[in-house]
Amino acid sequence: MLDLPSSAPSRDGLAIGFDLDLTLADTRAGISAVYAALAAETGVPIDTGQVVRRIGPPLEEELAYWFPPERVPAMAARYRAIYADVAVPATVLMPGAAAALEAVRARGGRVVVVSGKNQADTERTVRFLGLAADAVVGGLFGADKGAALREHGAGAYIGDHTGDVDAARAASAVAVAVATGAFDSAALSAYGADVVLPDLLAFPGWLGGFGAG
Repeated sequence: MLDLPSSAPSRDGLAIGFDLDLTLADTRAGISAVYAALAAETGVPIDTGQVVRRIGPPLEEELAYWFPPERVPAMAARYRAIYADVAVPATVLMPGAAAALEAVRARGGRVVVVSGKNQADTERTVRFLGLAADAVVGGLFGADKGAALREHGAGAYIGDHTGDVDAARAASAVAVAVATGAFDSAALSAYGADVVLPDLLAFPGWLGGFGAG
């Protein structure tokens, strides 16, 4: 886990957790490029459009759609070996991401990024995008994120996947979903998200009322 210096101490103990892929970071072009490289190297046809529509779960789950089980570990290792050079430079901020983190800091709060992406590439992506995070934790998906969120005292967790709702539940945090990934607003609401926003552009307005009263 990477801990980055906080710009200001929290006045009220506020800490907000954020998912990375398709919440703070638009990794679609980068991930597509890595899978295209794997396809070129192996000769295995990979529909990168399908890949990016499923971003969220662990890497090995996606690789299992394209490679037999015995090849998945080697393909995962190769994916991670080229990710930094191929995917990170192609990654951009999701709309509203910078302002969302600034809104947390304006309240004296802490930003905690918890991602399913492996630790090294999570840290690389956060640094590349210049995201001001106090703590960065990678390699966790779904309810497994709960321990990291509890450790950092996150009162809410913001993500685009139903697995991120599970993460918030596991941490006894407010589940805030953004409809910027594989699931639309209706699906996220039906799954049980406490709050559903169209994207992070709406987040500062929601945060203004969080914990009020």
